Amino acid sequence: VVAGPPPPPPPSGDDDDIMGTYADAITLLMAFFVLFFSISKVDLDVMDEVAKGMSSAISKEERETKQETLKKNIKDVVYSEGAEEVVKIASDAQGSITLELDGGAFFKAASAELMEQAIPVLEGIFQEINSDLYLNFNIIAEGHTDDDPISTPRYPSNWELSSNRASTVVRFFISNGMKKNRLRAIGYADTQPKLPNRDASGAPIPDNMIANRRIILRINRQPIYEEIRLPKFRRKEGDKKSNKTQIN
Repeated sequence: VVAGPPPPPPPSGDDDDIMGTYADAITLLMAFFVLFFSISKVDLDVMDEVAKGMSSAISKEERETKQETLKKNIKDVVYSEGAEEVVKIASDAQGSITLELDGGAFFKAASAELMEQAIPVLEGIFQEINSDLYLNFNIIAEGHTDDDPISTPRYPSNWELSSNRASTVVRFFISNGMKKNRLRAIGYADTQPKLPNRDASGAPIPDNMIANRRIILRINRQPIYEEIRLPKFRRKEGDKKSNKTQIN
């Protein structure tokens, strides 16, 4: 009896697993490039989240984004300074890291002058944001007040007070070495209250008014200002000689 060829080994299933993972990766890459080319202005924070999702789907491991790392590091700074009661860390609808600074804890009453206790907190935040890893992150400082009118020679209204408080934080970062084109200062006065300043009868609500006096720092990777490049004149050598002849 002549023995025939041995039967083929049963399929192990590994090829199917590899092809399934490969197909998932290709699908994710295609979705990424469709998203990339469907928008004219790339949102770096969204791209970071997409990259994180792709990495997690392919490697089955979570990868912390720069934004998440920065948020965690700033939280550590705030806690190390014992400022967690006066600095609230969150995120807004655009994906920016937001730091809400209590106005009464950071500024003297009816003034844009920083309190001494505020300086170490701001220095810690600056050191983190200005590290090499986060140089492409930018900061918008927003000043907010309650609706109690102010009228002093230096601050004729809440517009000047809120703008000056935001500018004080910006100037603090600049004085410590941060590039100007990473910063913006905005004053909102009492136009964007966090809570109602007054009840239905028009009486002030003191706790709400305290909460409304605040500075909000929005940290993200959207460019604020582009460095200006001055145009240069390019004149031919013959034109220069011609002009000199006319002058002579």
